[in-house]
Amino acid sequence: MGTWNTLVEGDNLDVLTDLAAREQVFDLVYIDPPYNTGNDFAYSDDIRGGAGASRHQAWVAMMRPRLELARSVMSPRAALFVSIDDHEAAHLRLLLDDVFGETSFVAQVVVNLNPKGRQLGRGFATSHEYLLVYALDPARCALSATSAETVDERDFALLHEESGRRYRELPLRNTNKKFNPVTARTLHFSVWGDPGTGRVSTLPFDGGVEVTPVFGDGRPAVWRWSRPLIEQRADDLVCRVVRGRTGERVDVFQRDWLHPGRRKKLTTIWLAEEVGSTDTAVAELKELVGHVFESPKPTGLLRRILHTMPDDVAVLDFFAGSGTTGHAVALLNEEDGGTRTCLSVNRAEPTRPGSNAAQAGLATVADITRARLRAVAERHGGGLVELAQPPVPPA
Repeated sequence: MGTWNTLVEGDNLDVLTDLAAREQVFDLVYIDPPYNTGNDFAYSDDIRGGAGASRHQAWVAMMRPRLELARSVMSPRAALFVSIDDHEAAHLRLLLDDVFGETSFVAQVVVNLNPKGRQLGRGFATSHEYLLVYALDPARCALSATSAETVDERDFALLHEESGRRYRELPLRNTNKKFNPVTARTLHFSVWGDPGTGRVSTLPFDGGVEVTPVFGDGRPAVWRWSRPLIEQRADDLVCRVVRGRTGERVDVFQRDWLHPGRRKKLTTIWLAEEVGSTDTAVAELKELVGHVFESPKPTGLLRRILHTMPDDVAVLDFFAGSGTTGHAVALLNEEDGGTRTCLSVNRAEPTRPGSNAAQAGLATVADITRARLRAVAERHGGGLVELAQPPVPPA
């Protein structure tokens, strides 16, 4: 098994340039860039937008070349996740549309990292940030916007007596009124069902009654499955009598089974109780190396992101901060036997004099990342390669 984590200390613009020159590619890029809250940037490029540039223009000028280089090192199946808050969310969305193309946009996820809300300052008590998600190539992207962790077994309340399997019933009728006999004419047809035995067929049979799809108000509807699929999966269907606004009628339902590996589509709101909060993130880091970073991301957030991709992805985080991404990669590999790898990039930006990090002997932010990933390797395995220069891939 290869090394799970690699840390490169250096300016991410230089490291990305070198990675691109070496044609090294990654399947998942996650970054948590500076949020442009009014403080000076640590990344003081010569392309900051000029003396007359606004704070937003300077931030975009700093981010653009890094995102363009990130795009150049992404594999065809790759996805990009960027954490951001309200200060630059709008500008970042436009920038990403420009760099990756509007059709590459996947989602803007609201992440509830501070359930109590920030009580300092004016206005509302902000309790959320965002994740902007893009695919390099939407047709080939390996991202699956689903998770096994969000499946609630209580939703599958019915028991199939013969097999002992649990399931729920979903209408075979398409409940979205955008789909109707006009817009999806091939899905409007009759089937035959016996509400006594539950049997369903596309052909008439003794005891079967003709069933056509209708909405609750009696207007014509369409099925979600085609005729061939109904024939192929007739055992997953059941016919029974239902009571609607127009009285009793016979309808057809799909048995939606609960099974190992079952996944559910993720919503675009991620709650702290699901992915962790800033408080839990601070506690995680404190338990490993001390209270040395003010606003780390929780490993639960990165675990959810990683779960949307295959378990063998090469991950890149070029704003590595406290090292949460590398930590989450090690946790998941240990848990599920995956072969994910993570390249974390951080610069030797000095920690604030008198801060907890400085008092702990961590002179730079890269030292914080290094200390965490060393502790992760010792506790969870997978090793750690530490480099001061961009990595050279094997021949």
